[in-house]
Amino acid sequence: MARNVISAKLDIIFKKFFTDNKDMLHSFVAGMLDIPQESIKEIQIRNSELPPDDYDGKFSRLDLSLNVDGSLVNVEIQMKNDPDYRDRTLFYWAKLYSSELKSGEDYSELKQTITINIINFNMFSGEDYHTEVAAMIKGTDEVFSDKFSIHFFELKKVNRKPDPNNNRELWLQFINADSEEEFEMLNQTNVPIMQKAVRIIYDMSEDTRIRELARIREKAMHDEASALKNAKAEGIAEGEAIGLEKGEAIGLEKGKALIVSQMKAFGMTDEQINAILSGNS
Repeated sequence: MARNVISAKLDIIFKKFFTDNKDMLHSFVAGMLDIPQESIKEIQIRNSELPPDDYDGKFSRLDLSLNVDGSLVNVEIQMKNDPDYRDRTLFYWAKLYSSELKSGEDYSELKQTITINIINFNMFSGEDYHTEVAAMIKGTDEVFSDKFSIHFFELKKVNRKPDPNNNRELWLQFINADSEEEFEMLNQTNVPIMQKAVRIIYDMSEDTRIRELARIREKAMHDEASALKNAKAEGIAEGEAIGLEKGEAIGLEKGKALIVSQMKAFGMTDEQINAILSGNS
């Protein structure tokens, strides 16, 4: 019988997995930023707290904020493509960028700020699952500032067959995995960090409290999606009703104008037309 496993794609599982296992976090960040793991001297988690057991997570974000060797890094899992997602990502980057500049400090004290967005939908037209947005001077390849960097990783474009030599893809496949079969494929790569990651996710799947947190979080996300869908449907219905009402009014005005023009064609005066339209003979 197949093991019933939880997925690291669920933000609360993602956050607990990496905050509880610092070696996993180092390997993950190195893979996402494509840098040698040994080059990372220190990672500080700025918001390691997890919500209480009764947390329903409605209309909230649950991300991972890090300080990596002096650079600010924000990691977010996004399941659905909201219309304002690009603007929201830019807003959170700007908020993080300016968050540590204290009053009176020079702007040169601002730190390199990187956001890592792991998204469960296709955002860009290309086939590559990784897209980096950088601040470049238009018409040239010159970098305006290396302090701006936003990465998008599209899970639906990630190859399902694990490559033992590609640390980035292994982590994305791990996050994308929804079944024991997919986790076992990662296990069979014989990559020690992946084998340990799979063991941890299996242990988390057996933990009653974690499974309950996952259930609550999933329900909250479904409730949020349902509420937004209903609000959109109500907005459309209201808009259609207003449009119909306006359409009827416009139709009456056009009909009245046509009758008036026909009356005038028969030689009626404005006085006679007004009298007829007002109901007087």
